[in-house]
Amino acid sequence: MRVVFAGTPEVAVPALDAIAASRHELVGVVTRPDAPSGRGRKLVASPVAQRAEALGVPVLKPEHPRDPAFQAELAQLRPDACPVVAYGALLPQSALDLVPHGWINLHFSVLPSWRGAAPVQHSLWAGDEVTGATTFRIVKELDAGPIFGVMTERIRPTDTAGDLLERLAEGGSGLLVQTLDGIEDGSLEAREQPEDGVSFAPKILVDDAQVDWTRPAVAIDRQVRACTPAPGAWSTFEDERIKIGPVTPTDRPQLAPGVLEVTKNAVFVGTGTTPVQLGEVKAFGKKQMAAADWARGVRLESGVRLGGQALS
Repeated sequence: MRVVFAGTPEVAVPALDAIAASRHELVGVVTRPDAPSGRGRKLVASPVAQRAEALGVPVLKPEHPRDPAFQAELAQLRPDACPVVAYGALLPQSALDLVPHGWINLHFSVLPSWRGAAPVQHSLWAGDEVTGATTFRIVKELDAGPIFGVMTERIRPTDTAGDLLERLAEGGSGLLVQTLDGIEDGSLEAREQPEDGVSFAPKILVDDAQVDWTRPAVAIDRQVRACTPAPGAWSTFEDERIKIGPVTPTDRPQLAPGVLEVTKNAVFVGTGTTPVQLGEVKAFGKKQMAAADWARGVRLESGVRLGGQALS
């Protein structure tokens, strides 16, 4: 089939590479426009755009996929299907109607669970033991289209959102190619999603990532891992925000919520249950470092308290 791939961030690159190496003809790539990046705020092409250019594939960067000029360019490419991974813009019906076999999305959950922008983060935060990826045909309703295929992936006890997403991106790229193969040879038919089990995964904002130390250790562990690497779990120390890397629940004697216990090689924080050990800390204007190194740098002593409860 002639395919046009749509995607934007680094997580979409494995699928782009898999499609480029498949039997399908990659005739174009759609991605978000160049965006400011770094201290200089220079415009930088998306990871998908950079990879497509290296592959020698035409790249389209519409401000919005409803733009008539973009839709005319897409029609000229005559795609039979448009595989999608984390493109980052809602597709209007006029764009959906241009493609005979539709826009086939790779979504990083087992639908209908965790429809939305942050399925991996919400799955970790909720304490799911298994997640996965799903291919489905995009329709107007959010992540509600008929399903082609599913893969599953067990969530490991120390997985961060970054770890899990990396595995799903690699495994999901094969699922996406298999889906295109099945559509082309007619061996695969989409089935409607079940009505039961629908849950939603909206984008996690910075305010959501503030740690409430009165919560149980297991809940804080899940929250921090779900927010790593983005938007980054955080608390406050001396009225300044500090980012917190993954924590480890312990069976040490209980401390009051937010209160620190500092040893030679570790820093522990009290929670609503047992303390957690801090992994890494990034103070404002500083590099990320091991919690023990941070504690030495600020001459931290036991009994100091980290910031208050989560924002309402």
